[in-house]
Amino acid sequence: MKISAVAIALSAAILMAVFVTPAHAHQPVILDEGDGSPSSGPLLPDGTVSYAVYATVANKQARGFRFRLVEGDQLEVQYLISDEAPDNALTPKELPRVTLIDPKGRRSTLKVNERNEFYEPYSRKNYLYLSRIAEQGSPGTYRVIVRGRSVEPVETTIAVGSREVPGTVVN
Repeated sequence: MKISAVAIALSAAILMAVFVTPAHAHQPVILDEGDGSPSSGPLLPDGTVSYAVYATVANKQARGFRFRLVEGDQLEVQYLISDEAPDNALTPKELPRVTLIDPKGRRSTLKVNERNEFYEPYSRKNYLYLSRIAEQGSPGTYRVIVRGRSVEPVETTIAVGSREVPGTVVN
């Protein structure tokens, strides 16, 4: 008995729909020299959407961006670096300083308080979590500054939000 190509294709489509779930990852945002401060960097209008903001900085270089939260939103920010030499061998004083400025103007530094491994399957890259914040947010616009402190450039990732839905970036 011969099975038609249509029947095979239909069976494959049904199996994929049942057993394959869509893959989600942080939406990438890449900062460059033109993003030297939060005001010149991009705005993420919904800070609950999952973004990965990439900034490579060396000594005294700065990159910045902004994100917004509304009343009742959770503030979720993570600071990561590539788990590759030379980045993963840097001391806390050599790592970029990440400053978070809340909507009321209060500054806080994301302290390097961990070095937990994280494998990111979509880029197939290993990272180290250095700091994480998860708390009730304040409504308004947050500003983030990533400032280099090492002679060598350091690949820095700031993850914002956790909702795996498409988001927008305003440049």
